[in-house]
Amino acid sequence: MTKKQKNAFLYALIVALGSFVFGLDAVLISGGFKFITQEFNLTASQVGLIGSGPGIGVLIALPLTAFSSNKIGRKLTLQIIAVFYIVSAVGSALSTSFMSLFWFRLLGGLAFSSVTLASMYIGEIAPVEQRGKLVSTLQINMGIGFTAAYLINYWILQQMGSNAAWVQDLNLVKTGWRWMLGIETIPAVLWFVLLILIPKSPAWLVYKGRVDDAKKSLATVYLESEVEVQVDQMVEGVEKSDSSKSAASQLKEIFSKRMRIVLILAFTLAVVQQFTGMNAVMIYAPTMFEQLGLGTDAAFSSTIWIGVIGLLSTLLSLSLIDKLGRRPLVIGGLSVIILSVSIVSYGFKQASYKVTEQAIERMKEVPNRSNLSVLIGEEFTSDIEFKNTLSKILGVQSARDNAGVIFKETATMNSMLILISILVFIAAFNFSIGPIMWVLLSEIFPISNRGVAIPLFALLSSTVSALVQYLFPLEMEYFGAATTFIIYAGIVLVGLAILIKYLVETKGLSLEEIQQKLTIK
Repeated sequence: MTKKQKNAFLYALIVALGSFVFGLDAVLISGGFKFITQEFNLTASQVGLIGSGPGIGVLIALPLTAFSSNKIGRKLTLQIIAVFYIVSAVGSALSTSFMSLFWFRLLGGLAFSSVTLASMYIGEIAPVEQRGKLVSTLQINMGIGFTAAYLINYWILQQMGSNAAWVQDLNLVKTGWRWMLGIETIPAVLWFVLLILIPKSPAWLVYKGRVDDAKKSLATVYLESEVEVQVDQMVEGVEKSDSSKSAASQLKEIFSKRMRIVLILAFTLAVVQQFTGMNAVMIYAPTMFEQLGLGTDAAFSSTIWIGVIGLLSTLLSLSLIDKLGRRPLVIGGLSVIILSVSIVSYGFKQASYKVTEQAIERMKEVPNRSNLSVLIGEEFTSDIEFKNTLSKILGVQSARDNAGVIFKETATMNSMLILISILVFIAAFNFSIGPIMWVLLSEIFPISNRGVAIPLFALLSSTVSALVQYLFPLEMEYFGAATTFIIYAGIVLVGLAILIKYLVETKGLSLEEIQQKLTIK
């Protein structure tokens, strides 16, 4: 590897660290929900707001980031985003109420645009032959961040049950969730410091008319003989861009009859990707696994597999996307998602809940557990009915806070079938529509309106994501697990039917050839 290639790799790695922080921020909260709910006595709606807070924040961030990256540059905007991550992590860890935690989580959502901006920067600084490989580090780092978050949560949970002196000194039993959220500060600070080392985006410098500075920036990753060619291409691109269509005319073109198939595809991809329920499962995994009767410890340890399998599936997808093509991966992946999510729904539907004398005896940490004796001999086939009955007998707060213990001792279900199906779903998502949606969005739109189209559908995807994350706790409370997951399967089934009809294979085709296949004459 030459010095220039090493520089390109180093800059991409530094910028991609933001994707790692993104993964941590998205998932660390999953380990804290149980304890945050207990400390602040949250309702399902409030839990949903905390879970969806970053999703709401990103809706604000996307247009602001687009403006900021053009106004003050990619590098400075990335540094500001790093500061947001730091403040969000520290503020979340020190929150004293539901509202303060929500606002700090929302602030973290403002930083979620780091992935979009990082991909833009890497695409502008990386040499052509390294671009695809270096941009893919974003997705890989995100997967590593997810996995690291689950591992951190599990480790902290283990320490919370320890009698070690340092655990007692830190009062970790009560402050464990604060450490889960606060630990993100370390990589966020590291990212902010390392961003000082990267050069400014050459494309932005050309956009600002600073051509000589752009040449210096490119000289760190390109041979001297190649710099002039690259700068000339950027200058030409900026000149074309300046004379291109306005945002309003681009929107008009996107929604024109000629672009109808492209619009259907983009809308379907953006909505279906989020309505698989992937983000809800990622964020609320420990809580959901407790309902399998695994207990808190096993529920946390099981989430580690979500991170590992998701990362491995993403790596496999990135290695095969140009060999097998986009269409078979998306269609096949969604088919597996529908099957696995339906099995999860079936597994919860077949579950039953029965209180016995032996079960009550084992629930030593449940206050007033003797009150449950009125349920001995009664069998419940609905998790909603069982939860409501527990709330009446133990009180809403006690029933909620001790749900993990109660389900562990009373639930009868095929937990292994459900757990394996969830992991298969995670694998199928990360192998197919998870990473490939973004590839397809970058391919199906013509250059003339891509600048507006991709942010527009990124905004749509983020909106649906926030909605799904907010509604999941409410759906689990009012509809139950079986109904919640079958709703996801039904929406994905509709999306699959649309994609089977309209999605064409784009592998190996130029943008012009793709447009010929998709546009209506």
